[in-house]
Amino acid sequence: MAVFTEPLPSESSIPEPLRSSPLQASPLRSRLSTPLQIGSLTVHSRVLQSPLSGVTDLVFRRLVRRFAPESMLYTEMVHASQVCHVKTLPKLMEIDAQERPISIQLFDCRPDFLAEAARRAVAEGADTVDINMGCPVNKITKKGGGSSLLRDPKTAEAIVRAVVQAVSVPVTVKTRIGWDDDEITILDFAQRMQAAGAQMITVHARTRAQGYTGAAQWDWITRVKEVLTIPVIANGDINSVAAAVQCLAQTGADGVMCSRGTLGYPFLVGEIDAFLKTGKLRPAATIQERLDCAKEHLQALYAYKGDRGIQQARKHMAWYATGFPGAAELRNQLCLIQTVEDGLRLLDRAIAQL
Repeated sequence: MAVFTEPLPSESSIPEPLRSSPLQASPLRSRLSTPLQIGSLTVHSRVLQSPLSGVTDLVFRRLVRRFAPESMLYTEMVHASQVCHVKTLPKLMEIDAQERPISIQLFDCRPDFLAEAARRAVAEGADTVDINMGCPVNKITKKGGGSSLLRDPKTAEAIVRAVVQAVSVPVTVKTRIGWDDDEITILDFAQRMQAAGAQMITVHARTRAQGYTGAAQWDWITRVKEVLTIPVIANGDINSVAAAVQCLAQTGADGVMCSRGTLGYPFLVGEIDAFLKTGKLRPAATIQERLDCAKEHLQALYAYKGDRGIQQARKHMAWYATGFPGAAELRNQLCLIQTVEDGLRLLDRAIAQL
């Protein structure tokens, strides 16, 4: 996964390319400052936090929510088999009322399992149910889930129809542009998902073969937007306010979804949202603010998950520790922490040396 990208400078005037962006004084700017309508659900932000496996747990989402009070959040993706025929739902599905609007993302290749999982997701408080049809990981695709559904559109349609019939909340889909450069099928696939009842589609503008490498091919999002009437959300390389603005201006998408740009930087969704609503650039988080956030993240993960939280915190701490002198050494040390005290001591020392 990518690490933190340097934020835009906190200038009083809007820097390039934001100042000259067609978003600044266009009908597109006016539209993007209004709420996003996902079927029956009104969301007062057009910037969404992507579901990220091993990342977007309750602790991380609370941090994002602090800086983006109106954005849609997503749980980590949940396998439908973990939900059906069990008495206790997986911790991945735990949400709280303060997180709303919140979506629970599900994956599987069996329409009946996904329908039942969706019903239980809504009972837990999900405002929408999102179906993952884009994950490129082999262990997911080999079982017919994730991006493998791009090669099986009939099953994908059956999944969406079954889930739409099972729940009263909007059903959405997150997918990619195709299997590889020789098999880009997103235009037909997206129209099938809309016809099956999906009320929003998020397009990660990479193929399954690309994984998370290479540049996102935003031109395909433009083409998807031209053939659909439901909202189209752009995903891929949205790692700064400038990138979000450029993508929205280029594609005409109805919003953006932030993914790896939020690793070690849970401020990003809020920064983009603030700019779209006000045209003013929120000051980027300082190094100290990032490291203070890392301390809070570490303590909260331990409080929520115990020793397993410490293990999971190591990668988060490494993502926070970048972009300043001594960051590389700090990352190496944070990846080895055994206790909360170890991490706090290292972070406090780094802050003192700023």
